[in-house]
Amino acid sequence: MLNDLYHMLDPIAFSAGPITIYWYGIAYVVGSILAGFVMYRVQRRWNMGLTVDDVWMLVTGAVFGLIIGGRLFYVIFYGDGYYFTHPLEIFATNQGGMSFHGGLVGGLVGGYIVCRMLKLSAWTIADLAIIGVPLALALGRCANFVNGELWGKPTDLPWGVVFGGSAGEIPRHPSQLYEAFLEGIVLFVILYSMSRKKKLPPQGAFIGTFVLGYGVVRFLIEFVRVPDAQLGYLFGGFITMGQLLSLPLIVIGAALLFYAYKASRPQHAFLDED
Repeated sequence: MLNDLYHMLDPIAFSAGPITIYWYGIAYVVGSILAGFVMYRVQRRWNMGLTVDDVWMLVTGAVFGLIIGGRLFYVIFYGDGYYFTHPLEIFATNQGGMSFHGGLVGGLVGGYIVCRMLKLSAWTIADLAIIGVPLALALGRCANFVNGELWGKPTDLPWGVVFGGSAGEIPRHPSQLYEAFLEGIVLFVILYSMSRKKKLPPQGAFIGTFVLGYGVVRFLIEFVRVPDAQLGYLFGGFITMGQLLSLPLIVIGAALLFYAYKASRPQHAFLDED
């Protein structure tokens, strides 16, 4: 057994005087660039005719929405009332606290606003943009691992990691890496493979696949992940907040796929009908 794997990674990438750069922040930046790069390459193959400026406007709008939505969801659903009595702490994003579910909603809203500005179909742009998102998500989960946060439950498996600190000196599931692989690499491979089909899936199929896939994976991984300390288990130890927020994603993702294949609108109808 190799249960002597100790977490000894530094969350700070480098520091110079008053400036401190964290791996988590780098993950956000590099993830956004990767998602934009994938988006640009795929749209060229789809012959959409978007310019580099169009793509980066869409990425920028989505990232701003992601940050705002991710923070608001964390404050509302994970804050356990703390931020309502300490409202100024809402803006202390350097102390951590982001919700992926809120980031997804915020990113879609931000991207939709830019789609309206550019007169593009939000459905096709959502399908296009979501293909690279799992890569950004994988980097974010790796950054969670570097930070030694969001660790899993105790395990006697050979890859258990001792995180120390509040996690104790016992091996735990590296649930961050499970999520990086399943929510990130696996979902990216599925979506990218779909994007290379000779006959593309209909509008809404990509976003539906991502939402459903993420919801299922997140719900399952929560069984080996320790819930947020301030919330614990909900409904008498039955479910975590992450699982509660993932259930609607599973339903919405399945509904999006059903609607996409029933409507069967082609991806090349990418201009806004308005």
